[in-house]
Amino acid sequence: MNETVKLNKKLIDSNNLFEVDKYQSKLNEYQDFPEHVDLKFPFLDLNMENRKELSIEIGGYTATLKEMSQSSLSADVSRLTTGIAKLMDKARVIATIPTTYYPLWGVSCVGEAEAWILGENKTITRIDIHGVVKDTVTTCQYLPDGISVTRGRELIYSDGNSRSVNIVRNGKSETLITTRKGWKPGKLCCTMSGDILVHLFKVRGRQTNNKIIRYQGKNIKQEISNDGQENSFFKDGGCFLFMSENNNGDVCVSDTNDDTLVVVDKTGRVRFRYDGTPSRREKSFDPRGIVTDALSQIIVADFNNNCLHILDQNGQFLRCVDDCGLEEPVGLSVDSKGRLWVGLCDKGDIKVIEYLQNK
Repeated sequence: MNETVKLNKKLIDSNNLFEVDKYQSKLNEYQDFPEHVDLKFPFLDLNMENRKELSIEIGGYTATLKEMSQSSLSADVSRLTTGIAKLMDKARVIATIPTTYYPLWGVSCVGEAEAWILGENKTITRIDIHGVVKDTVTTCQYLPDGISVTRGRELIYSDGNSRSVNIVRNGKSETLITTRKGWKPGKLCCTMSGDILVHLFKVRGRQTNNKIIRYQGKNIKQEISNDGQENSFFKDGGCFLFMSENNNGDVCVSDTNDDTLVVVDKTGRVRFRYDGTPSRREKSFDPRGIVTDALSQIIVADFNNNCLHILDQNGQFLRCVDDCGLEEPVGLSVDSKGRLWVGLCDKGDIKVIEYLQNK
């Protein structure tokens, strides 16, 4: 039958009137089919090993489904990324940028050579790596609490007084999110997927509750606050939480009320906590700004010890950057070249640091 179909198609495409005229249909040959057709079905073989691996064989085809732990998945990601670059033997400062912000509370990079900076006034300023002011935005009635930059390089900021997260477009502010009554936004972070992570806090007398909300547009997509048994991930207190999303979907949080780094996976479970002990610093760990990099490493500013802690994505301490003149670091961001921009709170300077090299 297949051969007949091919010949008929060839005849149609030939435009040969003589051949078409003498064509005789073979339809009658295919009107009667046998009542019973002997079909051979492939053998299906299933094999489960230790309730962890399922092997499926259908005829000559084989497939294997294997259950992997979160740590195994993380290790696979690590193997893929560690071939890109590695930590330099010694980090180096390539620029020191003076600002007029005292204190300097926030830094958020735009591309490879610019950043928005936040201080204790209504104005957010965009500067380049030479300290030249490129743009200024006057935001809210009092002070903005946090800043970040979207995938489209648009500035967003939080205004706790009006319970809003706003975006700046064409020099004007538009409200993106209004938080629920009683909850005010603090620090925030834009993710690669376009979501926005926002620290929300609620003051109840002498107690301040903290949680992180993932927004997709105006809608709440995820709440990161407790383990479902009312055991809070974050300590009560009046200090802001800083956060960043890692390449594997982990949300990495500087809990400044508990002096702890908390890492929560995409399902909302705590993967690990880090209290600074492995770094053997002189003073207690005091985490502030936090970022993740192309290697899925976690970098967190330590205000008390004037340094940066670098961990792998599984919480293993790698090293401290403590020889770059980082006095009271708070703001932290990474530019498109993979360099760290570190905001020094009281001095008002930004240190641009190279710490990775190609393999």
